[in-house]
Amino acid sequence: MKHERLNGRQLDRQAILLLAVQGLLGIANALSGTFLPIYLWKASQSLALIGWFNLSQFAVSGLTFWLAGKWVKEHNKMNSLRLGVALSGVFYFVVLLLGKSAVTYAVPLGMFNGLSLGLFWVAFNVVYFEITEPGNRDRFNGWAGLLGSGAGIIAPWVSGLLITASKGERGYSIIFTISAIIFAIAAVLSFWLKRRESSGHYEWFHGIRQLRQPGNPWRQAVPALMAQGVREGVFMFLVGLLVYMATSNEQKLGNFSLITSLVALVSFWIIGKLLTPPRRNRAMMVGAFAITLVIVPLFMPLRYETLLWFGIGTALFIPLYIIPMTSTVFDLIGSNEQSAKQREEFIVLREAALTVGRILGISAYLVVLPFVDQAPQTVAWLMLAVGAFPIISWWLMRRFLGTGERQAM
Repeated sequence: MKHERLNGRQLDRQAILLLAVQGLLGIANALSGTFLPIYLWKASQSLALIGWFNLSQFAVSGLTFWLAGKWVKEHNKMNSLRLGVALSGVFYFVVLLLGKSAVTYAVPLGMFNGLSLGLFWVAFNVVYFEITEPGNRDRFNGWAGLLGSGAGIIAPWVSGLLITASKGERGYSIIFTISAIIFAIAAVLSFWLKRRESSGHYEWFHGIRQLRQPGNPWRQAVPALMAQGVREGVFMFLVGLLVYMATSNEQKLGNFSLITSLVALVSFWIIGKLLTPPRRNRAMMVGAFAITLVIVPLFMPLRYETLLWFGIGTALFIPLYIIPMTSTVFDLIGSNEQSAKQREEFIVLREAALTVGRILGISAYLVVLPFVDQAPQTVAWLMLAVGAFPIISWWLMRRFLGTGERQAM
């Protein structure tokens, strides 16, 4: 069997296939997910509706993680992954059928998408943990980020081109259709992923017990993950929406994604190649402060050029933050044999923390919306406030950074 060697560690074909499935999902989501908030906003002219769509999506995704954790631990985790991929395709097919009336069902649609995302990612994260170890986790995450950035380079640019050339509605129908097809291909490809052995019984409240134990590292990791989620909950949709509102042009948004994703691709590749566990602390510190500082230009009048510089700065430094954060949390899960046996429960705990953070971020967004008309800089202040939370993540995680397996670069 052929292997790809990563810094002395090997990823077998199953690991590469898992990355391929994730890459296809990245392409499908980049094609349509980038423009879905724009589609809903154009049909409703309501920023609040976009917030409620995302809030319902995050809430159901987190709940699905908790419920599906039992299926993943005790039964066939690959079926959860495949069902999640398939339902993602169904989601875009339903949006396609509903057309502009999708805004009427924004919350149910958000819940449905949350279900599909929860089923996929709970299984994906368990399999990811099983096929990696501290020595190659930074590299794996670097490749995952590189694939995501690669998808973000071409897919949104193509979507913007199609939407602009097709005068809007027909273009959206085309990209939603293509995304549904790509999800179907990913679902078929996932059948080449081998069924992985299941063992043990799922403990529903394992995470709560961890948080009750004095000195338990998860008492710091959980709030750090919540801080990560606060930023994600707002930035995942608001940046693209701001670009469109500043330009009223889908092609401009596609160009924005192309440029920023190209920068992120190069950055993920370099950092994923060079980063080792002993370097995580400094890397995450620099990344957390840098992605906060690049928000400051948004206090200037909102223009495409300003947003582009913000996007480039974020793309350049986000790998320094996200790769150490993700790798270190999964290293905690595998810190000892007993912990590794309860990987499903810990992955659910990780997602629960992210979900709570995302809901807090979205809630802050919904609270400040009524003040946007009176004070246009409210959005910039919101982005700076939630965008600074990665610094909290680093501060809480700093004692664990660099505790993974040390290795020569």
